[in-house]
Amino acid sequence: MTDSPMPSLTYLSSTDVTGICAGLPVVDIVEDTLRAVHARTAGLTPEAALRWATPTGAAARSLILPGWSGDAYGCKIINASLGNHRFGLPRAAGLVVLNDPETARPAWVMEGGLISALRTAGVSLAAVRALRDPDSVTEAAFIGCGRQAEVHLDLLLRTCAKLSEVVLYDHEAGRARRLAAALGTSAPHLTVSVAADARDAAGRARLVVAVTTATTPYVELDWLSAGSIFVNVSLDDAAESLLLGCDALFVDDWQLVAEDEHRLLGKLARAGRVSGPGEPAPEGGRSVDATLPALVSGEFTRPLAATDRVVVNPFGMGVHDIAVAAAVRDRAVEQGLGLTLPH
Repeated sequence: MTDSPMPSLTYLSSTDVTGICAGLPVVDIVEDTLRAVHARTAGLTPEAALRWATPTGAAARSLILPGWSGDAYGCKIINASLGNHRFGLPRAAGLVVLNDPETARPAWVMEGGLISALRTAGVSLAAVRALRDPDSVTEAAFIGCGRQAEVHLDLLLRTCAKLSEVVLYDHEAGRARRLAAALGTSAPHLTVSVAADARDAAGRARLVVAVTTATTPYVELDWLSAGSIFVNVSLDDAAESLLLGCDALFVDDWQLVAEDEHRLLGKLARAGRVSGPGEPAPEGGRSVDATLPALVSGEFTRPLAATDRVVVNPFGMGVHDIAVAAAVRDRAVEQGLGLTLPH
C-alpha cells in the first residue's frame, strides 16, 4: 500500500489542440518519425477495428491504433461514419491517449480528429518532399474536397512555396465549389478551378491527391500524365492498372498492407500478386519498391525518371498520431493549457 497521490489526467479540448497545431512543424515531425521507425526507435502494433451499420444504414467503424515514439506511448481511437454529412458532422472524430511511460497510467487525453487529419497530410507531404523538390510542385489536383483536402492544402501551401494552381473535384459539386471559394479568400494567389469529373482532375496536375470515401477503385493508370505522383490517402481510389502498372509504388508499412482484408492493395498482396519491398515480383504482378520509412531515410536509391508515374499508398500508422500528440502535449505544458481531471 502507498499514500502517494494518484497522478492526474490532463484533457486538451479541440480548441486547445487547434491552437497548438497551428504552430507545429507537422511535416518535419512526420519525417522524423518515419526515420525513427526505420531506426526502430518508434513503432506500432496491430490495430483493432470494430465495424457496424448505423441505424440509418451508413457504414461506421471504430479503429484503435497503438504506437510509440521515443518516450511517448499511447493510442489513437478514431471513429467514422459515412453518413455523418447528413447531420452536418465531419466523417471522423476521435481521441488520442498518451500514457505515463513509467506507470503506464493514462496521463493525457486530447481531441484526436485534427491530429489524425494533420498526421495523414503530413505523411503525404513527407513523401512528396522525398520524391520531388518542393519548389517543382506548381500544380495539384484533389479528388475529394472534404476536411482532409482542406488540411492537405494547408500543409501543401506551407511546404510547396511555388504552388500556383489547384484543381478540385468532388462527386458533390457544391463541396468542390465551396472549397474553391474558401481558397479564393485564404490563398488568393492560387488559380483554382473545379474539374468536370475525377479523370479530368487527375490529368491536369502532376500531384494528385485522392481524399474520398470511395470503396470501389476507379483511378486508372492512363488517367495520370507522365511524371505524376498519385497519393492514395483514402480507402480505394487507385485501380488495379495503376497499382500494378505504375513506375514506382510506396507504402507506409508493408505488414499493414499484407494483413488488410478490405483495400485493393491488401487484397492483391494476399492474393500473391503484390510482394513486399526487396522481394521478387510475382509473375504478372509487382513488388512494392520501398516503404516510406526507407524512402525518407534514404535507403531507396533507385533513380526515378522525370516521366515516371509514382503511387504513394499509405494505410495509416498510429505512430504518427503519437508523435504529433506528444508534440502537442509538450507545447501544452509550455503554455499551461489543459484541464486537470481526477482519475
